[in-house]
Order: sequence, then structure tokens, then C-alpha cells
Amino acid sequence: MRILPKSLLIKLEQRKQNNALRSLPLINNLIDFASNDYLGFAHSKFIFDKTHQLLLDRNIKINGATGSRLLSGNHHLYQETEDFIAGFHQSESALIFNSGYDANVGFFSAVPQRNDIILYDELCHASIRDGIQLSNAKPYKFNHNDFEDLEKLILKYQTKFVEVYIVTESVFSMDGDCPNLEELAQLSEKHKCHLVIDEAHALGVFGENGQGLVQELQLQNKVFARIMTFGKGLGCHGAAILGCKNLKEYLVNFARSFIYTTGLSPHSVATILVAYQELETDTLQVEKLRENIIHFNQEKQILGLKSMFVRSKSAIQSAIIPGNQNVKNIARQIQEKGFDVKAILSPTVTEGQERLRICLHSYNSKEEISEVLRLLSNFVF
Repeated sequence: MRILPKSLLIKLEQRKQNNALRSLPLINNLIDFASNDYLGFAHSKFIFDKTHQLLLDRNIKINGATGSRLLSGNHHLYQETEDFIAGFHQSESALIFNSGYDANVGFFSAVPQRNDIILYDELCHASIRDGIQLSNAKPYKFNHNDFEDLEKLILKYQTKFVEVYIVTESVFSMDGDCPNLEELAQLSEKHKCHLVIDEAHALGVFGENGQGLVQELQLQNKVFARIMTFGKGLGCHGAAILGCKNLKEYLVNFARSFIYTTGLSPHSVATILVAYQELETDTLQVEKLRENIIHFNQEKQILGLKSMFVRSKSAIQSAIIPGNQNVKNIARQIQEKGFDVKAILSPTVTEGQERLRICLHSYNSKEEISEVLRLLSNFVF
């Protein structure tokens, strides 16, 4: 068996020396404060059974992915599901991709054109940054949630001959914080820019039925494109790009991560549809999650932990604990007490910003939330 080239072995060794080597975690029976399954849909027997019943009622094979949607993979469930998603999110159209990563890479590599400008928040997700790297547009980052810095870049680079795309997330995956989207929408309209918002960690969390932060703020008509990822709040595979009908048509023709990949199986698409139907008809899990977020924020203030945490009203709560080894030690101690929390290390986050990332769910009890914070307090102070 051939071994890795020496240069790659050196890079692995550097990760080990920095206590930053990634490895695949083992399945455990700890109380979940780590997954992005905010509403418990990933292990919902109701959604599982309803999905299978839908396929049986329509005599659809559970597996059936045979190729690209442009060839043989475009079964009729796709159109029904995309229409449902578009209606749910008050959008002209929706186009399903195999993952949030595929959606972001497909959008940013195809839509902004040569000499166009992309202005993106410095903390945007890797999938956005990877898509931007594949683009022929000129990218510039602005300071996190700093719209004065953003406007300076608009004034510096915008001309009447180029389009400007402003890119951010409604909930940032490592910090859990939210930008002021109302202010951002006003700024975008003022300068006639195209606003693009990734709602991966807002779907199922914000809005009366979990529609996301954009709709909670009634900004959907001021946003050029939204990326909705299903692997978090919906607990299933896939993502969709929301926008005007012409945007959908353009992506079908030019987004390479859509064109050159096998379409999702009927089972996967049916699961997406059933999960969205559940969001529309039953708000109980969304309400439970919201109550748990409020309880968490109250408890961390009572215990004197508020200053450690990034300010967040989302399901993601991050306690900054600098140093890879330091945060790994605290995570391990909490895990030994039965709670699954994860340490986020540099280089995933900036050195000095290592953190304990706690994800809240509708199925966490208030007693569990209070206990995990009490343990954190004991191990930190």
C-alpha cells in the first residue's frame, strides 16, 4: 500500500502538535448538546413513518436516484416539494440541491460574473468562501456584522458597470449571533446591491413556523437569494436556493454542482416535503426550542457566565475558552458527566477564539440545560 507524500504527513504532524487534529467522533449515548437537529426531526418516528407512507401511497420506489436531474433523476416529487418550499417561504421559486455546501458552491461560482463584486462577512461559512473562490467576480470581506465597513467597500468598488452582491448569514454557525438584517436590507436597497443570505441555522428556529429570520422580519421581498439548508432544523439531507423564477432557470443552466451530480432519491425528497409539512402544521417543537433558548440565556446570567458567551438568541451558544488544550479539557470533563458538548478548535476558528459550542434542542429539558451550565461554571471558575 502506498503511503502519503511527505508534505502531507508533515501537515498532519503540525495539526497534532497544535492539538488541532480532527478525527471522526464515535457514536455515544450522551445527552445531546452537540448536534444541529434543533427540533428533533432527525429522529422523529412520525416523520419517518409519514415519509414511507407517502411513498407507498404513490407507489414510488424508496430508492431511485439514477442520474442528474437534467437526465433521468428529475422525478415528480421534486416539483411538488419545490413548489411547497417556495410557498412556505413566500418566494417565487425554489431549487433543491443535494446539500447546503452544493447550494453555496453552485450559486457563488455561477451567479456573480467576471468583474462583479462580492462583499462577504469575514465569518461566512466555508461553503460560501469555497464558492466565491470558484467565481470570476472580485471578492472583498467586511468586518463581522460591521455595516459601516461594508458601506465603505460599496462606495470604493461599486461602479455602474458591475453588479454588487452582499453576502451574510442570518445565524452564524460558530458564534450563533445574528446581523441586523433590517439595517442590511436598507443598505442594500440604498446602493442597489443584491443581498444573499444563508439561513442554514435559522430554518426551524426563527419565525412563527420556523420559516427563518428573513421572514420573521418580513424582509423576503428585499433579498435576492436565500439558501435554506435542511441538515439542521429539518434533520434531513439537501438544501434549496430561493429567489425569482429567472434565478432558478439560470441555476439549472449554469450551476455546476446542480448539473453534474446525481439527484436525490425519492425517499430523500419525500423526507424534505414531510418535514416542511410538519413545520407548517405543528409549531410545538419550534415553541419548545424558543423556550429553551430563553431559559439558557437566563441561566447563564444567573451563574455569572454571560461574559464568556457570544451574544446569541439562536440555538447555537458559544463560550469562548482560549487555547485548544484548555477547551478540549473542559469539554472532556463535561462529557464525562454525561453531556455531549463539543470543543471547537483553531484553525476552525481564529486562534484565541476557541470555544465550547453548545447546541440547544426542543427535546432538551430545562433541568439538563441548567445542569450543563452548572458544570461549565464549576470547571471554569
